[in-house]
Amino acid sequence: MRLAVAAALATLALAASSAAPVADAQPAPTPVAAPAGDAVDPRIVFPPSVQQGAMVIGKVPAGASVRYGERTLRATPYGSVVFGIGREQTAPVEVDVMAADGRSQRVSIVVLPRDWPIEQINGVPPKTVNPPPEIAERIRREQALVTAARDRDDERADFAQAFVWPVRGRISGRFGNQRVYNGQPGSAHSGMDIAAATGTPVLAPAAGVVTFAAPDLYLTGGTLLLDHGHGISSNFLHLSRIDVKVGDRIVQGQVLGAVGATGRATGPHLHWGMNWFDVRIDPLLVLERGDAVRAGAK
Repeated sequence: MRLAVAAALATLALAASSAAPVADAQPAPTPVAAPAGDAVDPRIVFPPSVQQGAMVIGKVPAGASVRYGERTLRATPYGSVVFGIGREQTAPVEVDVMAADGRSQRVSIVVLPRDWPIEQINGVPPKTVNPPPEIAERIRREQALVTAARDRDDERADFAQAFVWPVRGRISGRFGNQRVYNGQPGSAHSGMDIAAATGTPVLAPAAGVVTFAAPDLYLTGGTLLLDHGHGISSNFLHLSRIDVKVGDRIVQGQVLGAVGATGRATGPHLHWGMNWFDVRIDPLLVLERGDAVRAGAK
């Protein structure tokens, strides 16, 4: 199995930002129940439960203010909001919605636990598992750059598209699986590895704007970040070639670059990760939502 070793010291989670609005299509989630004694506002619609690692899309009345955790969520003109559920989240999450007329409602969403298998990865160069100080400092600097890139919060609603596979192939590494390198526990896998030959074109899974592009990061090699708006972004790692530049507006299906084995990788594959700001989410769940959108449109 060809697996990335990009998460050896610290998982380099990435992101990006900006693009033109997209159709705000999404499968209709089930309305949540209001607290006892309160009338349900039918304009407030969130799924009653989600999995760990999910991208959550809800609907609120136009002009409403929405809070989740420490963030005020940006809403589209249609009232759509989006946020991510982390791998470690176990308790129900709560979203506070205040309508333009001052009425408020708290929505509680159950978080469904997932089984996280352990992946044993042996034969990794020791300096990758425990980098020397000068390499560790380089990794820190590079991670700071990508962390800054994924902090954008653009108005674009590209996240609402039905996402497609950037590359077709066998899934050789799954989001969230705990990794053990040469017997030493490492970080959980931050994305989804897709096995493919070097040079295979990598397509944009949804529209966006390129916010980071670098050909030679230490852990992740050729690295590209594509921002889908509202804090949602994709990152593509170990690329052999990058065909776009920072600031480019990308449409779904556009070629971004090519599969490779650059950086710390055991063989050619695409690592596709997704984030909601600093929260890592599972691209496979996002693809499943896209399948549901397309099925509902038929």
